[in-house]
Amino acid sequence: MLEKPGGGSAAWQVEMRKALLILRFARPQRMLSWALARPGLVNADTVAWLQVRDADLPVNLDAHLYLMHKLNEAGIGDAVGLMTSRDIAKHHQSIVHVDDVAASAMATLGLSNAETIGAAPVAVHRAGTINLVCHVNAPLGEGAMLEALSIAASARTAAVLAHGYERRPGAGPVIGTGTDCIVLACPFPDSAPGQPYAGLHTAAGQAVAQACHAAIDDAAQVWLAQYAGRK
Repeated sequence: MLEKPGGGSAAWQVEMRKALLILRFARPQRMLSWALARPGLVNADTVAWLQVRDADLPVNLDAHLYLMHKLNEAGIGDAVGLMTSRDIAKHHQSIVHVDDVAASAMATLGLSNAETIGAAPVAVHRAGTINLVCHVNAPLGEGAMLEALSIAASARTAAVLAHGYERRPGAGPVIGTGTDCIVLACPFPDSAPGQPYAGLHTAAGQAVAQACHAAIDDAAQVWLAQYAGRK
């Protein structure tokens, strides 16, 4: 795990089991995502990555049922669930504080099925994806959660673009993969609906942007050094 300096502790506890990377919160959080397991707006205290091999993913596999089976088998069937072929030991964490707001981000990254805007999909021989989880310690309203999720996605894209990686010469730099997923988490509001905005002019938006960008940047550097010969 690589951790960007910034002081403080992440919002979660990290547990690694065979083929599972697990983030546990001390209490349930609001989570918004398009995760394979428990997508949408849900209440959960756990996010889990399942590491798979290409051989685990035949063409006719129902990936959702496969993931749910593995999570239930591990006793964490209520987790928001992600799937990756990346070595889960190579997860990358960043913690950023802006004023009184803290954002924690964790990412795993592979670019073997990366895409660029407007390009026809390329045949993929190995699975690869970007999975990003970001927690902000400020209670957010639903609109602000959507705004923060969009900022996390923008930060992911900006960090990937900055490396200028092309799967094919002249195709243009990739922006992400065809199977990326982002989970945005925050505490429940005590009484009011929660902070109504989380744009880039707010402390929450700035913290989310910086934390997500740093985690993805680290993850991309490591993947490119391993698979694309980048220094």
